[in-house]
Amino acid sequence: ETDRLRFGFGFHHFLALSVDTLQFLLFLYIQQLNKVSLRTSLIGEEWPSPRNRSQSPDLAEKSSCHNKNWNDYSHQAFVCDHLSHLLELLLDPEQLTASFHSTHSSLVSREAVVALGFLIEGTVSTAKKIYPLHELALWPPLHAESGFSRISKTFSFHKLEAWLRTCLTGNPFGTSACLRSGKKLAWAHQVEGTTKRAKIACNTHVAPRMHRMVVMSQVYKQTLAKSSDTLVGAHVKIHRCNESFIYLLSPLRSVTIEKCRNSTFVLGPVQTALHLHSCDNVKVIAVCHRLSISSTAGCIFHTLTPTRPLILSGNQTVTLAPFHTHYPMLEDHMARTGLATVPNYWDNPMIVCRENRDTSVFRLLPPCEFYVFIIPFEMEGDTTEIPGGLPSAYQKALRQREQKIQVWQKTVKEARLTKDQRKQFQVLVENEFYEWLISTGHRHQLDSLVPPAAGSKQAAG
Repeated sequence: ETDRLRFGFGFHHFLALSVDTLQFLLFLYIQQLNKVSLRTSLIGEEWPSPRNRSQSPDLAEKSSCHNKNWNDYSHQAFVCDHLSHLLELLLDPEQLTASFHSTHSSLVSREAVVALGFLIEGTVSTAKKIYPLHELALWPPLHAESGFSRISKTFSFHKLEAWLRTCLTGNPFGTSACLRSGKKLAWAHQVEGTTKRAKIACNTHVAPRMHRMVVMSQVYKQTLAKSSDTLVGAHVKIHRCNESFIYLLSPLRSVTIEKCRNSTFVLGPVQTALHLHSCDNVKVIAVCHRLSISSTAGCIFHTLTPTRPLILSGNQTVTLAPFHTHYPMLEDHMARTGLATVPNYWDNPMIVCRENRDTSVFRLLPPCEFYVFIIPFEMEGDTTEIPGGLPSAYQKALRQREQKIQVWQKTVKEARLTKDQRKQFQVLVENEFYEWLISTGHRHQLDSLVPPAAGSKQAAG
């Protein structure tokens, strides 16, 4: 087929995957927003960061979002500034001049407008429902404005461009809008800490289902836990969190974690992609369809995933480990996101970076360093064990550790200590344990697990 790109991978059976050529061209073009080099753009972030370039006058002063990756105004400005080039990319060859530019009589095919829906969609008036671009462009009352001809079944290039420029506006359900006017989230478990700069908001009360978003930024020395309809199917964006423990125990659509440090994230099943960028000393525990990481250092990933984790450019000391926790609703949430326990490729990453596929960039967690993770909240549900169990080597390490504990308990029992000796022995053990908590940093985690004032046992809100 001329309008499809096909890639074949030889497994036991031939697997044909395809992507729409026109959409792929658009995808490649918008990488210019972040990288000048196409090659380097492929190892960058999923949605590019804007460079210092000219912006539309009415958009320049709106670009105040500190995290450039979240700046919807810059994304809109890029599309406005390059709209002609984007449309020319989609033209059939006979509609272009010898210098590959459009003419006043150039016509845009219906397929091209469908492809442009990869970047643009919209509403009618103030209606809440979101429509694909081609449905709006083909709506009879808009034919005169969009330039659609019922005879040729094509669009006038210049009328279509003028219509798009007139109607194009900022994404009302984007990250910038969510931070600016989103609803502040309530947390059932939240301890006192440095919250003055923290920004936690969502748009789920106004956004259509596929555009629901939760944004967390600059959370510092906090333990936050939530399991509620607010999170279900939401795109979660986490930015600049430090020394925090965050539990999002609901089925999620996607998760992006950027520029976080010294924190632990326990996530409900992620239906699409879990992406980390520029994070240091972060632990992530999740069931996800796809894990990708770039520019991280000293991070640990406990995952259950049906696809090979993508290790992109700039990572140092990546540790991969099996998924090692559960909560009562986990298997129900996995079913809702279409994720199962097999296949599981947590230990078979694909290295996609300039460092010549250097396998030293990652390691598998040694079984002797493995411990299960206990989620410290009570919830209703039927899951009572880790879905799919543990790999045999890690299960064996746990059994050996349990045997050592039993031997220790037996030794203490057979020592026949007096009452005073037992009391003194208990003090010594508690002191050693306290010093271990401090040296490992676990004391902060335990101190943050203060029950909510209302006495709720639910990680909901």
